[in-house]
Amino acid sequence: MKVKIESSRIIKPCYDGPPPSTTLCIPLTPFDNANYDGQMAVIYAYRPPTPPNIAIKLGLQKVLSVYREWAGRLGKNEEGDTVIILNDKGVRFVEASVNDPIDESMPSSPSPVLLTLHPSLTDVEELVQVQLTRFSCGSLVVGFTAHHLVADGHATSNFLVAWGKACRGCEMGPLPTHDRTIFVPRDPPKFEFQHRGVEYTSEKPIKIDDGFDDSILAEEVVIHKVHFTTDFLAKLKSRASLSRTEDMRSPLDFKSDQIIVSSPTGISNGLTQPNKMFSTFECLVAHLWRCITRARALNGFETTQVRISVNGRMRLNPRVPNNYFGNLVLWAFPKAKVEDLLTEPISYATKVIHEAVLKVDDHYFKSFIDFASHKLKAEDLYPTENINPSPANLEVDSWLRFPFYDLDFGCGSPYMFMPSYFPIEGIMLLSPSFKGDGSIDAFIPLHKDHLERFQGNCYTL
Repeated sequence: MKVKIESSRIIKPCYDGPPPSTTLCIPLTPFDNANYDGQMAVIYAYRPPTPPNIAIKLGLQKVLSVYREWAGRLGKNEEGDTVIILNDKGVRFVEASVNDPIDESMPSSPSPVLLTLHPSLTDVEELVQVQLTRFSCGSLVVGFTAHHLVADGHATSNFLVAWGKACRGCEMGPLPTHDRTIFVPRDPPKFEFQHRGVEYTSEKPIKIDDGFDDSILAEEVVIHKVHFTTDFLAKLKSRASLSRTEDMRSPLDFKSDQIIVSSPTGISNGLTQPNKMFSTFECLVAHLWRCITRARALNGFETTQVRISVNGRMRLNPRVPNNYFGNLVLWAFPKAKVEDLLTEPISYATKVIHEAVLKVDDHYFKSFIDFASHKLKAEDLYPTENINPSPANLEVDSWLRFPFYDLDFGCGSPYMFMPSYFPIEGIMLLSPSFKGDGSIDAFIPLHKDHLERFQGNCYTL
C-alpha cells in the first residue's frame, strides 16, 4: 500500500471567546509519572460517505479548546518536574491518500503497513497527531496518536467521543474534569503496600524502544488476531466459574461455599453469595494466560505473571469523576507457577486473577500516592511501566469498556478499529469486536516459533 502525504501542518484550538493564558503549567500526578512515557496509536476505518477533511479539522480545533492539554507540550518546571505546558502550540494534522480501494489495501490485523496510516511515534513534540487517509473507494482511515503521560485510555476515549460530537455540531458534554491536584498524600504518609519493585524500580530500565526496527521484529514476532464469539465466551465463563466455590481455598481465607461480594470500590461489604460468576474479562485473560504459557513451553517450576491495569476512578473513596482527564490506573500482578497454571482447572487461574485485581483497592491507591509523593525523588526511582515483559510474563491492556466505536464524525461508527503495529512480545490487547455483538478481539504478539502451538489450543476449553 502506497500512502501519499498531501499535507502536514499544525492546527491550534479554536475558542468561542478570548483565548486563555498560554503560560499555565500543570504538574503531572503520581499516576501520570508512573505511566508509559511515549506515544500510542490507534486506527479507525470508515465507509463512505464520510465528511470532508475540513469538517473533521474544525471539529478537532473546537474540541482542543476543551481538552487544552493535548494542544500543549511537555516540559520541566523550576524543580525539574515534568509538566504539561498549556501553550496552545497545537497538534499535528496530516492529510494523505491511497490510490486503491480500502478492501484491497487495508490489513484486518496489525502489521507494519499500519505504520504508514499515522504519523511517526518517534521524536514527536506534539502530544496528539492525526492523519486522515482517503482511499479511492471513498473510505476514510483516521490514524490517531497520543502521548500516554497526558491521559490514560479511559480519558482519551472520552476525548475522541467529544471530537465526534464537535464535528456533528453537538454539545461536547459531559465536560472533562481537569484538576490534577486532587491526589494529595496523607499526613503522615502510610506505606501500606510494597510499591518498590512493583510500580517503581531503583534500576534505570531499558526503555521500550519506540524506534523499533520493524523489519527485524517482523521476522521474529507476529501480532496474531483472535476473535472470540459470544458463544465461546459464554462457554468459557461457565467453565471457569463452574467450580468456583470449590476452588476458593485462597490466601484471603474465603469459605469454600461462600464468595465475598466486593463493592464498586473494591472493598468487601461483608455480603456473601454462592456460585458468583467470574467476569468475562477475568475468564478470557485466564484462558489466554494458559494458552500463551503453554505455547511458550516454559519450565513447570518457573513463575509467570500477568500485568493488568486497574482503573482507579471507581475504586478510590471518595470516587473520582468518570470524566476525570488524566491517568488514573495502577496494576494488578497475578502470579502462578507454570505447572499449577497448566495442570489445575481454568477456575484456578481465574481465581488468581480475580483476587489480585480485588487487592488493588482504595487503600492500595492511597498507599501508592503516599509512596510516589515521598519516595520517587528521594530514592531516584523509575517507573516499571517502561520495561518490556520478561519471556515468562504477560501484560494485558483492556479496551473492553472504552467507547472507541462511538467516534462518529457524522457518518456513523467506524466499521473497523484496531491498535497500530506494536510488536512487543507479551503485550496483548483486548478490544470489543467491530461486529457489535459482544464478541471480543484479542491482539497477541507472539514469537513465530510459538504461533502454531498457540493456534492449536486457543479455542480449546
